[in-house]
Amino acid sequence: MATIKIRAKLQGDETTVKALIQHPMDTGQVKDKKTGKLIPAHFIQEVNCELNGTNVMTALWGPAVSKNPYLSFKFKGAKSGDTLKLSWVDNKGESDSIETQVS
Repeated sequence: MATIKIRAKLQGDETTVKALIQHPMDTGQVKDKKTGKLIPAHFIQEVNCELNGTNVMTALWGPAVSKNPYLSFKFKGAKSGDTLKLSWVDNKGESDSIETQVS
């Protein structure tokens, strides 16, 4: 199951990246309503974006980021057709990545 939806659109010399990541982003401070026990922390720690293999963005996240986070950022230097890769790693070692073409 893909956990990331992404778009990379070039406008002039600036590329806008928009991504939606499916992740519970549990803080470890919320109780399960049925059991009353704390739900263990489970959150994305690092998000990376590469353009043709070169890192253009790194975000370090913590448990304060909301469930199913939305990420948007801009950068310069891309051309139409370039390969953009977005990846994440969480505090349990789980990860996912996706590639798209700049349009």
